[in-house]
Amino acid sequence: MAEKLKILFLCTGNSCRSQMAEAWVKHLLSDQIEPYSAGIETHGLNPNAVRVMAEAGVDISRHRSKHVKEIKDIPFDYVIIVCDHARESCPLFPRKAKHIHVSFEDPPFLASQVDGEEEKLNCYRKVRDQIKEFVIELPVKLEKRRVVE
Repeated sequence: MAEKLKILFLCTGNSCRSQMAEAWVKHLLSDQIEPYSAGIETHGLNPNAVRVMAEAGVDISRHRSKHVKEIKDIPFDYVIIVCDHARESCPLFPRKAKHIHVSFEDPPFLASQVDGEEEKLNCYRKVRDQIKEFVIELPVKLEKRRVVE
């Protein structure tokens, strides 16, 4: 059996998008990928991210916000940067990790632009679902990258 790919989902604060991505991979692709998430800062776990993931049947309530320094010694195959700010500040990894950038909108920022609890949660749901679709397609995308490289 082939060894699982080690993938880090990196975001600014490891509070929302990277946590969702890690959880979706664990939920959908744990037989192929060993996921991690971290931030270039730590902002704590976003309660609305916890709530909308629970609505989708994925419990992230026991996750915690981690700084990338905590996992710097893990030999990642890929670092998937899920926000623009983290891309600009992405630390170098000493091993072979390939970097992929995919920008998902920031749910807290989107939610700050609307009124009402349900509208705010819809912002989180939208990004949650976009990340899920990305994760579902991830094995094919990574295979295509390997063929090209």
